[in-house]
Amino acid sequence: MTARTTPSPGPAQALADALAAEYAAIWAYGVIGVHLAGTQRTAARAAEAAHRARRDTLVVQLSEAGGQVPADRAGYALPYPVTDRASALRLAVEIEHRAAGHWRAALAHTTGADRNRALAALTDCALRATRWRRAAGLTPVTVAFPGRPG
Repeated sequence: MTARTTPSPGPAQALADALAAEYAAIWAYGVIGVHLAGTQRTAARAAEAAHRARRDTLVVQLSEAGGQVPADRAGYALPYPVTDRASALRLAVEIEHRAAGHWRAALAHTTGADRNRALAALTDCALRATRWRRAAGLTPVTVAFPGRPG
């Protein structure tokens, strides 16, 4: 008897999964931003803009390739209530870590320009997560393998 293996997703599915993570990140920053002020609110707006830019690029790329473009949802479940600055910063760390995980997974299924974009997105999310960790006073401030499942 042979073991059945689940086929690994192809590049289009890996990028569609990353797109879903970008949708969730954009939604989360709407919740995060209302609990921040000053430079942190500005950083949250910049993060949302970066996720929007990646979302737009992925939607066009998947559409032009004839692939399935997943739809955005009306809302997303949060892992915990976000009621103040501290919980908003924790969510920012988590959302960047999750997005990094999807981009890290996409690396295994992409080549060429797609791989370069996935690596750039992974790096961007990892750096932003580190900045949010520092702002929140969380340790570790850096993560050795960003996006790696816990």
